[in-house]
Amino acid sequence: MECSSPLLGSASSSSSHAGSRELEAILSNTAASWGRRAWAGAAVELPLLLRLALPAVAVYLINYLMSMSTQIFCGQLGNLELAAASLGNTGIQVFSYGLMLGMGSAVETLCGQAYGAHKYEMLGVYLQRSTILLAATGVPLAVIYVYSRPILLLLGESERIAAAAAVFVYGLIPQIFAYATNFPIQKFLQAQSIVAPSACIAAATLLLHLALSWLAVYKLGLGLLGASLVLSLSWWLIVVAQFAYILAAPRCRETWTGFTTQAFAGLCGFAKLSAASAVMLCLETWYFQVMVLIAGLLPNPELSLDSLSICVRVGNELGAGNPRAAAFSVVMSTTMSFILAVVAAVIVLCLRDRIAYLFTGGKTVADAVSDLCPLLAITLILNGVQPVLSGVAVGCGWQVFVAYVNVGCYYFVGMPLGLFLGFYLGLGAKGVWSGMVIGGTLLQTLILLWVTFRTDWQHEVEKAHERIAMWEDKKNSLQQD
Repeated sequence: MECSSPLLGSASSSSSHAGSRELEAILSNTAASWGRRAWAGAAVELPLLLRLALPAVAVYLINYLMSMSTQIFCGQLGNLELAAASLGNTGIQVFSYGLMLGMGSAVETLCGQAYGAHKYEMLGVYLQRSTILLAATGVPLAVIYVYSRPILLLLGESERIAAAAAVFVYGLIPQIFAYATNFPIQKFLQAQSIVAPSACIAAATLLLHLALSWLAVYKLGLGLLGASLVLSLSWWLIVVAQFAYILAAPRCRETWTGFTTQAFAGLCGFAKLSAASAVMLCLETWYFQVMVLIAGLLPNPELSLDSLSICVRVGNELGAGNPRAAAFSVVMSTTMSFILAVVAAVIVLCLRDRIAYLFTGGKTVADAVSDLCPLLAITLILNGVQPVLSGVAVGCGWQVFVAYVNVGCYYFVGMPLGLFLGFYLGLGAKGVWSGMVIGGTLLQTLILLWVTFRTDWQHEVEKAHERIAMWEDKKNSLQQD
């Protein structure tokens, strides 16, 4: 999961800005010792962080559970259906998810910094501008979905799995355009520290999704296509409910002032930042997609796919001109995420012999998953730190730099190492995962840690203000025209 939302804030804009100012004042008080400042800062930061982070985590977790529950329903139909849903959901759908989420992260950078700088009216413009770009991107993605079967065959997947996966993918075409709207809306709300309503909407949708999936798969016998169509419908329900909240909520009146032609201005410049964001996150999400596709090329592809697929606040502060608060937020977020990841890893290890039975009744797959669980635990710990650092990069606008880091770590180190261990040394799925996740992800995490903790946060504040001023000048010039 990613943690790319602004990491500071509270339930209202006034309390958010007040908390930020208080934290910056505490950390700037050089008369107090470092330990006393850190303790006092943590007392202010932790409630703000939890108030935003817990609902945000719930949103991402529930969205993940919707996709995973669909996979579980398919898995109960048989190992072929599980492999097809795994390949379609993780091998094809992640392609559009990574692209849309990456492009939507441009909204996060701009909205987070504009909100911190009190340029509230720009948030609605950014939301509309991003939605236009993402919807246009969705058209060629839909074409790729239509031709998913020959694409999978070209990549070397078996005829049976490719045909079944294509059926599943056809039902996910409406989901592409739900992504195009959902991710900008999500970033728009998160930039204002509005996450609890999204969590409630997601939770209610999950319950409805489970009921509709049961009806479509078991009662109506719609199989793979029915399961994926229900997943697409659920994502659209989330989009409609969130937009209805934006229209009705008094908290969004300053940031959403209605549809405007300004959304069509400066699309080229916005597209450049969106492209950089997309490259940064796509290289990461596609990396895990490649891992699943490679697993389909191993001997006994159904077993490899099944087991591997189962296991597998900064922007606000920079915009507000609070460099010390931004840096302190990074430390707090990384520490908390690491602790939670260690707890999750311990739970996985304790339940390693039972996890797979949530997805399938097959003992062979369950044994393979149990064998991979130590790697899953290590991956969880790495993913407890890396997404927070990626969130820092988005909040600061470092997408281009991180894209280069991702290319080097993932595709020049992790992937060759995974192929070597999996195929040349004959270690199978375990070798592919070991090389690609531990090799590539560990190296990327270490580099991002080194860069983050050497950052000149005052310089980042100045860059944020320059970026805000540039986009505001474009807005003013359009109004004058």
